[in-house]
Amino acid sequence: MPPAPRHAISTHMPGWDLMVEFAKRDPVFWAQFHDMYPRFLIHRDVKQVIGLIIQRMKLEDASCLPFPSRAVAEACVEWVTPAKRADGLDSVPRDQISIREFETNGPKVWAVIFPLAHLKLVTPYWVNTGTGISSRLAEDVLNNIQSLREGSLGELDAKGDDTPISQALRRRISGHVNRAPVGPPRKTEVSPKDVYLYQTGMSAIVYVHNYLIKWRNNPKSKTVMFGFPFHQTVHIFEWWGPGLKFFPLGTELDELEKYLQDEETNDSPVQAVWTEFPSNPLLVSSNLGRLRTLADKFHFALIVDDTVGSFCNVDVLPVADILVTSLTKSFSGYADVMGGSAVLNPSSVRYAEFKSLFDDLYAHDLYIRDAEVLLSNSEDYLTRSTSLNNNAAALVDYLHALTADPTSCVTKVFYPTINPTLSNYEEYKRTPTSEFIPGYGCLFSVQFDTLDHTIEFYNHLHVHHGPHLGAHRTLAMPYIRALYGDELEKVKAWGLEPTQIRISVGLESEKLLIDTFKHALKKADAIKSAK
Repeated sequence: MPPAPRHAISTHMPGWDLMVEFAKRDPVFWAQFHDMYPRFLIHRDVKQVIGLIIQRMKLEDASCLPFPSRAVAEACVEWVTPAKRADGLDSVPRDQISIREFETNGPKVWAVIFPLAHLKLVTPYWVNTGTGISSRLAEDVLNNIQSLREGSLGELDAKGDDTPISQALRRRISGHVNRAPVGPPRKTEVSPKDVYLYQTGMSAIVYVHNYLIKWRNNPKSKTVMFGFPFHQTVHIFEWWGPGLKFFPLGTELDELEKYLQDEETNDSPVQAVWTEFPSNPLLVSSNLGRLRTLADKFHFALIVDDTVGSFCNVDVLPVADILVTSLTKSFSGYADVMGGSAVLNPSSVRYAEFKSLFDDLYAHDLYIRDAEVLLSNSEDYLTRSTSLNNNAAALVDYLHALTADPTSCVTKVFYPTINPTLSNYEEYKRTPTSEFIPGYGCLFSVQFDTLDHTIEFYNHLHVHHGPHLGAHRTLAMPYIRALYGDELEKVKAWGLEPTQIRISVGLESEKLLIDTFKHALKKADAIKSAK
């Protein structure tokens, strides 16, 4: 269990059949969960806050979504009320939605109020942006519920409150980003003031993307996603701004250059190129050096998401203008808090522009108790990362050796060390020190020869089954089947198969993990030998 199980951000859904039900998004099935990943299912404490607000207002057939600031609540209203919504859902009539401020002797919340019949139209904003209140903020509202009262909206305060805890967290992040750099020492290091904190990794992406839309200020300037990302990232780029051009393999560099040239010729220069390093779930490492060359030539912003590689292992500042990270994952490492960060590269030619842009638009909405937990959890970040790297490497070596065995049902393993893009990863792997030897991260995927073998392996793999990565316990998930069940033919062209299981390795002993995987493989191989 996580150290704070009430705030756990993953869930255990044992067995293939439950994961298939999860993928169907059936409300009856989802109603059985007390909690799960907080963006996917509203936390029980947040639900209680919602109920108490509606009760306090004496409303019938109404609901609300609570946000940490008025600015975020207004952004939600602006998203769900246009006559033509970018996500294709029906609009909520503007006269049927409102914002109310609620105070307690503890935290405040800003509630977006709407008819209960519109819940499915408003909730997607919460799910996709990750900007709703956290479970800890909700818990503190409940602890002060006797003092709950409606406040006055007053003037818009978009900046939020910085705290010594947040400052310490920014110092820790900047320290890790500066540690053991690739190449010679940098003339200018990242300052804590170059680190911007967000409520979730997803909200970091949403906000940075929207800042860049304002920066480019061209209604024709699209965003490029280079390589296969976390599935909701694509939707953010499609729904906010001028549009998206997607290069899913992360290797289509010549095609990308032609596209950039064509867009520039058509007076619609690309705003930004985003890439995950490496990608999720196939661990492809894009050629960041070539992307940097293209960024200089075509004047776009290059944003690298290093969540999977983790900034203890990889240093992408030689190329990235902006570094985005989900702190929820291995930086926190205990699956009981969410957070995200964006780091500006002071060596970027666009640093002055972006620094002014971020300082003007940024609002601090990360709740103080979440910042406290992120700071506490990350104290052993390097120690944990050593175990995560070593455990993943051991399992990958074991499984990869089986791909040469004709009696094994394992056909492929995906990890930076054995992928064709290894040299791209090695170029940005940090310098080893006595304090920490960098590795290749906690995430890998394994592929089987048939779906029957995949299911048998998964059903007998006695680790936690569910979403999330970077936790202290090993997590397995049929990632493609669960998230792309309706698009299997489409994603197959990109190397993504329902016979793949994504593994996020935890801190268990190497022997225990090998034995656990051996047991599951023995069961899966028994099907093959019986045929």
